[in-house]
Amino acid sequence: MVEEGGVRENKLYIVIALFLVIVVILAVVLSSREIKPAYVPDSFLNDDWSENLDERESVSGLLGLEKWCSLTYRIDGVYPANLTVATFKPLIMMNEDDLTAKAEETIQDASQQGLVIDNSTKTSGWRILNNGHKTSYIVYDGNDTSVMPYEKIRVVAEVWNCGNSGTSVICIGVAQVTDYANNVTGFNTSSWEKIVSDKGGLLGFVGSDGLIYNTVCH
Repeated sequence: MVEEGGVRENKLYIVIALFLVIVVILAVVLSSREIKPAYVPDSFLNDDWSENLDERESVSGLLGLEKWCSLTYRIDGVYPANLTVATFKPLIMMNEDDLTAKAEETIQDASQQGLVIDNSTKTSGWRILNNGHKTSYIVYDGNDTSVMPYEKIRVVAEVWNCGNSGTSVICIGVAQVTDYANNVTGFNTSSWEKIVSDKGGLLGFVGSDGLIYNTVCH
C-alpha cells in the first residue's frame, strides 16, 4: 500500500511538472507573438490628417497565436480621404500573392459603403518604401455613390512582409478627387498625393512625405 501511494505521488509530481513546462512554453510562445502595429509617424501627418482613435482595432485568434490590428487615418476637409494600415501576425507568414488577394477582396467589399470600383482601371506594380521594404501595389479609379452627386475617387492597396517584426502589412487608401457637390470643376488630387507620393514618383507624385511611403513597421 505504501509503494502504491508512492507511485501515485510520483505520477502526480510528473503531471504537475509537465503542466508547468507547458505553461512556461506557452508563455514564451505567446510573448513572442506580440504584435508591433505598423503606423504613420506623427511627423508626416499635417494639420488635416490624424489617426481616428475610434477606428483603432485589435483582434487575436488561435489562443493568441495569431493577431491582427489596424490604425485608420482620416482627413476631414473638402476632399475627404482615409488610409487604413492593417498589421497581421499569423502563425505562418503570408506570401505576397495571398496579401494582394486579401487586399483586393477588401477593396471589392468597399461597395457596401457606396464605393464602386471600376475594375477596368486597375494598375499594379512595385516600389521600395522609405523603410527599405519592397512592396506590391494595386490602384483603381471609382465613384463614391454614398453622396450626391457622385464623386470620383482613387483607391490604392499596398502590401509587404516585414521580416524584422514577423508581420504582414496591408495599407488601403481612398481619396476623393472631385468636389461636384460644391460645383468645383476639374480634379483636386492633393489628398491622393499625400497618400501615395514617394521620392521616385512611381505612383504619379514625387514627394518625401507620402503616408504609405513613410509607414513604420519595425
